[in-house]
Amino acid sequence: MPGFWFTMAVTLFWLAAIVLVPLGVLVYRGVSVGPEQAWKILSAPRVVSSLWLSLWVSLVAAALTMVIGLLIAWVLVRYRFPGRRLVDALIDLPIALPTAVAGIALTTLYAPNGWLGAPLASLGIKVAFTPIGIILALIFIGLPFVVRSVQPVLEHLDPVLEEAAGSMGASPWQVFVHVIFPQLLPALIAGGVMAAARGFGEYGSVVFIAGNMPFFTEIAPLQIISRLEEYDFAAATLIALAMIVMSLVLLWAGNMLQVWSTRVAGQA
Repeated sequence: MPGFWFTMAVTLFWLAAIVLVPLGVLVYRGVSVGPEQAWKILSAPRVVSSLWLSLWVSLVAAALTMVIGLLIAWVLVRYRFPGRRLVDALIDLPIALPTAVAGIALTTLYAPNGWLGAPLASLGIKVAFTPIGIILALIFIGLPFVVRSVQPVLEHLDPVLEEAAGSMGASPWQVFVHVIFPQLLPALIAGGVMAAARGFGEYGSVVFIAGNMPFFTEIAPLQIISRLEEYDFAAATLIALAMIVMSLVLLWAGNMLQVWSTRVAGQA
């Protein structure tokens, strides 16, 4: 590898070109609007409603994805069964699959006349064109982040600790709660934070199943697209800036939570 200064220069160049310069342009365009106009745009009821919807559904979906992803990672690591390699490969499908294709497929399945939507509708449960459908789509695209974060940690856990706890009379549930789970928690939180951050700005897989009804299922990225189609670049820039700030806060909170969980795991 080349020396420190050369690699640092290349790193800073690409960081600036890919991240810092585009963000700087967004900030510049947002600041140039002025505080009064910016507040008027961001405080509009539809904008506030769409930002709040994108935030809370991404958090709910991330929490559910953490539970589901932990179970899937546990099964893939701890058990051997026919088709295991195929299931393991399918975990990465949401990353490789175009998000619009995933959105169309989910909408087809969970629409009121769909294969799964019709039986659910007969029970009074409507999935498509409701926040439930949005959460379902976000679980679909966020699942690989949780599984791939937890899986390697679970594979490298020292079985001696589990055997020692079992020899001292601990039940399987106690072994999981007090020995295994504290070691998995940092990776589980990291995967959940990545799933939440990805879900907060997701557009392709959500826009079809959401239905895009104002004040009900209209997500924040759709607001940005709508403003761009109306050539209202200032409003689109400000909404994008608001989403960036909220995403940074979300990532910071997740990092703090991960640091705390690492300390808990170390004490355990």
